[in-house]
Amino acid sequence: MLAPLASVVLFLTAIAASFVYLRLEEIHRDQEAVQRDVEYTQQRLRLHLLERQEQLMRIARDISNQEIDTDDLPARAESLINMHPELQSLSWIDAQQRVRVSYSAASLGIVQLSSAGARLKADEIQNNFGLARDLQQPIYAQPVANAEVPATLQLHIPLTYRSRFAGVLLAEYSIDGLFRYGVPSEVTARHAMSLRDANGTLLAGATMPTKNRATFMQLPWASPPIEYEVPVSPVGNGLLIRAQAYRTSLGVIGSGLFWLVGVLSAMTAWMLLANWRHTRRRMQAQKDLMSETNFRRAMENSMLTGMRALDLQGRITYVNAGFCQMTGLSEAELVGRTAPFPYWPDEDREALNARLEDELAGRIPLGGIQVRIKRRDGTLFDARLYVSPLIDAKGAQTGWMTSMTDITEPNRIREQLSASYERFTTVLEALDASISVAPLGSDELLFANKLYRLWFGVQTGGHLQLVAQAGVPMAPPSDESLDDVDAFAGLPTETLPDTETESAEIYLTELDKWLEVRTRYLSWVDGRLAQMVIATDITARRHAEEQAAAQTERAQNASRLITMGEMASSVAHELNQPLTAINNYCNGMVSRIKAHQISEEDLLGALEKTAKQAHRAGQIIQRIRSFVKRSEPNRSVSVVSNMVEEAVELAEIELRRRNVRLRHYVAARLPTLMVDPILIEQVLVNLLKNAAESIDAAQRPTARRSVELRVVPTQIDGKQLVEFSVTDSGQGLAPEVMGRLYEAFHSTKSDGMGIGLSLCRSIVESHQGHIKAENIYNGPEVTGCCFLFRIPVTAPDSSLEVDRRVLSSQQGRA
Repeated sequence: MLAPLASVVLFLTAIAASFVYLRLEEIHRDQEAVQRDVEYTQQRLRLHLLERQEQLMRIARDISNQEIDTDDLPARAESLINMHPELQSLSWIDAQQRVRVSYSAASLGIVQLSSAGARLKADEIQNNFGLARDLQQPIYAQPVANAEVPATLQLHIPLTYRSRFAGVLLAEYSIDGLFRYGVPSEVTARHAMSLRDANGTLLAGATMPTKNRATFMQLPWASPPIEYEVPVSPVGNGLLIRAQAYRTSLGVIGSGLFWLVGVLSAMTAWMLLANWRHTRRRMQAQKDLMSETNFRRAMENSMLTGMRALDLQGRITYVNAGFCQMTGLSEAELVGRTAPFPYWPDEDREALNARLEDELAGRIPLGGIQVRIKRRDGTLFDARLYVSPLIDAKGAQTGWMTSMTDITEPNRIREQLSASYERFTTVLEALDASISVAPLGSDELLFANKLYRLWFGVQTGGHLQLVAQAGVPMAPPSDESLDDVDAFAGLPTETLPDTETESAEIYLTELDKWLEVRTRYLSWVDGRLAQMVIATDITARRHAEEQAAAQTERAQNASRLITMGEMASSVAHELNQPLTAINNYCNGMVSRIKAHQISEEDLLGALEKTAKQAHRAGQIIQRIRSFVKRSEPNRSVSVVSNMVEEAVELAEIELRRRNVRLRHYVAARLPTLMVDPILIEQVLVNLLKNAAESIDAAQRPTARRSVELRVVPTQIDGKQLVEFSVTDSGQGLAPEVMGRLYEAFHSTKSDGMGIGLSLCRSIVESHQGHIKAENIYNGPEVTGCCFLFRIPVTAPDSSLEVDRRVLSSQQGRA
C-alpha cells in the first residue's frame, strides 16, 4: 500500500537534490570568478602604485643630491601629474615641516592647495611625517575625508642630505583617480567594484544595496550575496578593494528547464498519487459493500418487528426472523403460501380475507390495521399491520411489504391506565398544582384537575401555552381521522423513553404568577403517547431566588475577573522571555547550520540551553500557578550570584536585540538568601527588560545605551539585607505614571498588559522585601531611572509565617 507513496517521495527527493547541487555549483563558480577578478585588480593597482612610487623616489633622490631645486620641481611635477592623472599634488617639505614648494593639479580645490612657506597643521600628516623621518622609508597614509576634502592617499618619501634627514617629498593620490585609472574596465563591467577604508566606508567606486540576509535563510533558492575584498598593496589594510557580483543569470530556479522538469515531476507525482488513491478507494468500496450487505442481513434478522412481502397475486415471497418468531412458524412453512394463511384465527378468516383484498387493491389506511394473529401453539396476540408498495430498482411495483408489531402489551397497559385513572382522579383533584394531560399532536385535553380548570378552563390552550413557554418541543400534528387510534399507538410500552421529568420556570402575565412547569411523557390508557404538564405556583420563591441570584452573579463576575487578571495575563507576560530565548537559540542554530559554521559541540550546547529555557518556562508556569493560587513560594537556600547569572543570561538576549550594553556587579561574599530563585530571577529579568525598552523608546545614542545591575549587601535599622538595583539611561518616569506604577493592568506601552511591575512588587513583598523606583537627574533634566528592591537575610524557619500574611494581603488588595 505504501510502495506508490514511497516512490513518489524518492522521486521528488532526487529531483530536489539535483537542483540543489546545480545551484551550489553555480554559486561556487560565481564566487571563484569574483575572487579571481579582485586578485587581478589588486595586482594591477599594486603595479600601478609601485611604478608611481619608483618615479617619485627618483625625483626624491635628485632633490637629495641637489640636482633639482625649488625652481625645477614644479616643471617635473607638472609633467608627472599630466602623465598620471591619479596624482593630484606634489610638495617638497623640509625638516622643519615647512612647504618649500608645491605643485597641484588644476582640478584641485582651494581647500587642498598648499602654499610655499606654510607649515603642516594636521596632526595626522605630522605623525606620518615623523614616521617617514624615523623609518627612512616611503610611508603610505590616508587622511580622514570629509564633505569638503575628498578621500586621498598620501605617500611620504624621506629626503636625506649628507646622511641627515632633510624633509619629505609628499605626493597625494586621488582615491577616485586610482579607481578610475587603476581598475580594469572589463572588471567593473562584471562586478560592482569599490575602494573602501579599514572601517568599510566607501571611498570610490560603486556598490550594491544590501539585501536582507533573512531572505537567504528562509528561501533555499534565493541567491546569497557574492562579494570578496583584499587590501591594496603596498598601502596595507588601510585601503581595501571590494567586489560585489552582479546577478547576470536567473539561476537554476529561474531557468525554463527547471520549471519544465518541475511541472513534469509534479504531474508524475500527481498521477502516482491518483493511482494510489484510486486503488485505495476501490478496495475500500469493496470492503464497505461487504460490510453493508452483512449489516443489512444482521439488521433484518435482529428486528423485533415482523416483515412480510407479498407479490401482486397475494403469495408470500419473504418473511424475516422477527415474523417467524412472532407466529412460531418457520420460513419454509410461510414462503409461497396463499390465503388463508396458517397464522389466521379460524373465527376471523372472513374478515382477514376481506382485508387482504383491500390490501392487494391498495385500500389500506396509513395508520395501519389492528388484527389478531394465531401462533403455532394456538394462542392469540394483538398485532398492528402497516402496508406499503414494494418497488424494485427500476421503479416498478412488484408486490406489497407488510410490517407487523405486537401490541398486546400496549393494549394491556391501556386497560391498566383506565383503572388507574379512576383511582388517581380524586388525589389529583385535591393537589395545589395544575395538572393536565394531552396527547402529542392533538388538541384534545385528556385530563385536567381542578386547579387547571380554575386557571385555564377546560380547553387545551393553557396546556399548550405552558408547554410552549417552557420550551418543550411538540410533536407534529397527525390526521387521526384515517384510523380509529392515534398515530403513536402500537408502540411497545417497554421501549417508551424512560426519561426524567423536564422542568422549567415561566411567568404568565394573565395570572401574574411564576410557575414551575414540569413535563413528562407517558402512555395513555388507550396506548397513545401523551404529555403530562404539572404547573406549581412559585411566585414567592422566585422573588427570593432572583435577589439571591443577583448577589451570586455579582460575586462570580468579580471572582472571574480576578482569576483572569491573575492567571491569564501573568502567564502570557512572564512566559514571553523564555519563549523568546528559545526562539532566538533556534534561529541562531538554523542560521549556523545552513552556513555550515557550527560544530557538534556548539550545537549540543545550544540545544542544552534551549532545553534549559523550555524547562525554565515550565518552572515559571508552576511558580506563577502556585503564586496565583495563594500558596507559599517554593523557598530554598539560594546563592545570589547564581540567580543574577541566570537572570542576566536570559535578559541579555533582549538587550542585545535592542543594542543595549549591560554592566553588572555582584559584591563578593554575599550571604545566601532563603527565597524562591525562579521568582527573584523573574523580577530581575522584568526590570532589565523594562530598562532596555525605556532606553529604546528614548532613542539614546550608542554611547548612552547602557543598563547597570548592582547587587550589594546593606543594613537598615540593624537588619541585614541584600540590595538589587537596576539603573538605565532612558527617559525616566512621568509623575502621573509614578503614582500608578504598580497598578495591575496599567501600562504606558501600547502592547503592554500592565502586569509586570505589579507582579514584581507582589513577589518582592512575598519575600518580606520592598521595591521602589526613582528618576535620576542631571540638573533639571531626567537622565534615567533606577529600580531598587531589598530582600532581607532571614532564617529558613522565620520566613514561612510572614509569607502567609504577605500573600494574604496581596490577594486581598487584588
